[in-house]
Amino acid sequence: MATVLLVEDTMTEAVIIGGTLRNAGFEIIQAVSSEEAKVKLSQLRPDLIVLDVVLPGESGFELCRELKENSNTANIPIVMCSTKNSEMDKFWGMKQGAAAYLTKPITPEDLVRTVKLLVQG
Repeated sequence: MATVLLVEDTMTEAVIIGGTLRNAGFEIIQAVSSEEAKVKLSQLRPDLIVLDVVLPGESGFELCRELKENSNTANIPIVMCSTKNSEMDKFWGMKQGAAAYLTKPITPEDLVRTVKLLVQG
């Protein structure tokens, strides 16, 4: 079973995204900030990270860039999820190293399909 680190500070979104992925057979570990995500990443290595862009403190864009620059986490695929849905936001997310960028509200089918593709890929 693949493990997904979900970094999402909005409880409703965390429940929806986490529940969707759990129902699809993934193990979910949750963090509510970039700082908490870094602590969890120092203790475990998930197969994929689902990352919100708007977080307290450091943004998801900043965390994504840091993770891609770190040799310990550079190979973990990152799916950015955000209400920020302009083409520039999507471009910027991909430029930071994200493997995919999904806009909220996320459809369960898109989320599961994207995560499965990246975990198996």
